[in-house]
Amino acid sequence: MTQPIRIAVSGAGGQIGYALIFRIASGGLFGPNTPVSLRLLEITPALPSLGGTIMELEDCAFPLLSDVKASDKAEEAFEGADWVVLVGGMPRKDGMSRADLIRANGPIFTGQGKAINEAAGPNVRVLVVANPCNTNCLIARSHAPKVPNDRWYAMTRLDQNRAASQLAVKAGVPVGSVSKMAIWGNHSDTQYPDYKNALIGGKPATEVIKDAAWFSDTFVPTVAKRGSAVIKARGASSAASAANAALDSVRSASVATPSGDWFSAGVISDGSYGVPAGLLYSFPLTSDGKTWSVVKGLSIDEDAQKRIDASAAELVSERDTVKDLLGPAV
Repeated sequence: MTQPIRIAVSGAGGQIGYALIFRIASGGLFGPNTPVSLRLLEITPALPSLGGTIMELEDCAFPLLSDVKASDKAEEAFEGADWVVLVGGMPRKDGMSRADLIRANGPIFTGQGKAINEAAGPNVRVLVVANPCNTNCLIARSHAPKVPNDRWYAMTRLDQNRAASQLAVKAGVPVGSVSKMAIWGNHSDTQYPDYKNALIGGKPATEVIKDAAWFSDTFVPTVAKRGSAVIKARGASSAASAANAALDSVRSASVATPSGDWFSAGVISDGSYGVPAGLLYSFPLTSDGKTWSVVKGLSIDEDAQKRIDASAAELVSERDTVKDLLGPAV
């Protein structure tokens, strides 16, 4: 059996963490032949509850789970990690603006970035799930100068999955028929789900769904506001679908992208498509299993470019909000 992949998960005792770690332990991330070692990070008051979750993991008797440990110390949890999945963060409360949430989460990701820098494995990769994930990821990355730019991802895969599902339902086809669905920008209402370059059954989505008004008036806002709709319907935020998207994100970054397709994640911009270099921005990406590349040469019309630019402007504003929290690696 191969050497276990060590995966650290912050906020492991929360709903997303609970939905995530059992699938990792069962082989749902790296397959049936790769053992995993779990390191679970939680705040001190949540450790007793997390201990119960560890009992459940043990009781599942997963053959691929090499070992599991919990800690309330980030450096201990991240020690030697191959992947760090940052799920834990302060949730948005009633009356709290997005800027307030960014400021509240900033110190958390400052400390976690430093811990990754000091303790994680030499080839560590990091996925930030906790919102606002783009800016949280930028903060953490800025405090980890040892970890290169191409190791950092902010999760926009849930938005991509939501968008693909909406296209499939509208077209009356299985979601597996949808490819080349990308999310540009921020994980916020300004994101741009790029239906104009998406395919359904190998054909342009706009040729399969001949309803321009539906795309602009229904599809785009539905994808952007799907999280709020889930909260309204079930009385809690997305958990299973967010955990699933985290698995998809790590998997897509860890294997070569199938020919003729791409995936979405927030990464450090290289200046493509007019997005300011250094901004943590979601692009259509391909992977060789080790690093990512922005898909080049896509057709971007005037309307799409305006949406891409608007999301970039929002992320610049968010970056300015936390400028005093940013470390040397920016």
